Amino acid sequence: MRIFVDPEMINDKFVTITDKGDIHHITRVMRLTEGAHIDVSDKTMWEYECEIDSILNDEIVARIISKNKFEREPETLITLYQGIPKAGKMEGIIQKSVELGVHEIVPFWSERTVVTDKGKFDKKIERWQKISDEAVKQCKRGIIPEVLPDVKLKDLVKNLINGDVKYDLTLLAYENELGTTIKDHIESLDAKPRTVSVIIGPEGGISESEAKALVDAGAVSVSLGKTILRTETAGPATIAMLMYALEL
Repeated sequence: MRIFVDPEMINDKFVTITDKGDIHHITRVMRLTEGAHIDVSDKTMWEYECEIDSILNDEIVARIISKNKFEREPETLITLYQGIPKAGKMEGIIQKSVELGVHEIVPFWSERTVVTDKGKFDKKIERWQKISDEAVKQCKRGIIPEVLPDVKLKDLVKNLINGDVKYDLTLLAYENELGTTIKDHIESLDAKPRTVSVIIGPEGGISESEAKALVDAGAVSVSLGKTILRTETAGPATIAMLMYALEL
């Protein structure tokens, strides 16, 4: 398991862990004691191998054994714009996307979104962030991918046009795209993009008018293959394809 702490909790020799959840997991779930080794990330650049030095009720102090730059973080920063799906599908999307290397996730509302906002959607964002937190600890990445506040698709279009959000490449996974596959487009690039955004529609997909607006704003419409994927499959599948093409 990897523990994430703020940089100010780290000095030249020791890491101090004060998060109650982490303390509980280390002492009650993992049942680690003084002398046990743990992995720690500062969420920004460095990861540490540490040895637990002392355990108190409100903090754990671990001695730093080694310090290295992140080894598991991809160079390509992928933002997943995910059409908000029904039921608990979003949790699985987040978990798999984090494991595959996504940088951040933005839920969005569109014409064919079935879910309704009953005024407590910020609670869902909090829940989804916890899913990201747990997934990243298990796969030992260096950062915790952020689940950003939800947006409307029309506002995403405006932001792309105005340059409020900027990516080297924006891909729209569109089921009606017959000409260009994601493989075709990636292989046609002259340079490797560092920032990539991926747009995945909800269960009903992206409407024709929405697809046109996104393409006009600079998105590239691509097919993910011969079959039509479910929304909970399309995002992780696209991230996996990009990681294979750009990272391996």
